[in-house]
Amino acid sequence: MTPPDAVTADLTVMISGGFALAYEAVLPDFERATGVRVRTLSGASQGQGPRTIRHQLAHGTSVDVVILSNEGLHELTEEGRIVAGSAVELATAPLAAAVRAGAPMPEIGTAAALARTLTAARLVVMPGSTSGLFIQDTVLPRLGVAGTVRKRVLPRGTDSAAALAAGEADLALGPVSELVDVPGIEVVGALPDEVQLVQTFTAAIVAGSAAVEPARRLIAHLVSDRAAAAIRRTGMEPVARG
Repeated sequence: MTPPDAVTADLTVMISGGFALAYEAVLPDFERATGVRVRTLSGASQGQGPRTIRHQLAHGTSVDVVILSNEGLHELTEEGRIVAGSAVELATAPLAAAVRAGAPMPEIGTAAALARTLTAARLVVMPGSTSGLFIQDTVLPRLGVAGTVRKRVLPRGTDSAAALAAGEADLALGPVSELVDVPGIEVVGALPDEVQLVQTFTAAIVAGSAAVEPARRLIAHLVSDRAAAAIRRTGMEPVARG
């Protein structure tokens, strides 16, 4: 995602996987319309280790805008890393399940059916960010299968999708926006309401940014009607305005 002229970029964005597909679809239009050159970096909304947005900001990575789940944004806000009043909610995405392309579609429509599918899977993969934390801490215990599901937690949703496509796992769980339009896998559907987490992805300006005006222009573009169409194509819903 990083353009070749990143060194001369006017704006640096760090984004988590949940909103990445929609962002990538609308960024070229923004750059053409405004002349603003954008450098894009990647990081997880939450979790542990050097690949999280929180860790990268804490260790000196220079960023103007972050786009991540509200849960991750709250952590950054508490640490004073976000410009007050700059956060704008962009889209919501439910948790979903996916299988390898061509595999039988398992039953996940009820909590009981999802529990059976999870326990029957050879391996279930999930990201180690907001969605994966919720699945481990809430979904599996609520279904009564926390000790029986064979699972692997990977750093990012892209890692989970890749493991599924490669045949290493039978099922991937995560935000639907990280599972659609991925070669080699197919979305089964959203998780049942009893174990659902609808994540909200939000953009905000990082404290200390020297590019506040371009940052505001980018965020305005991400809530435009043109962006709304891209958001819906990735299985999300734009956040209603007004």
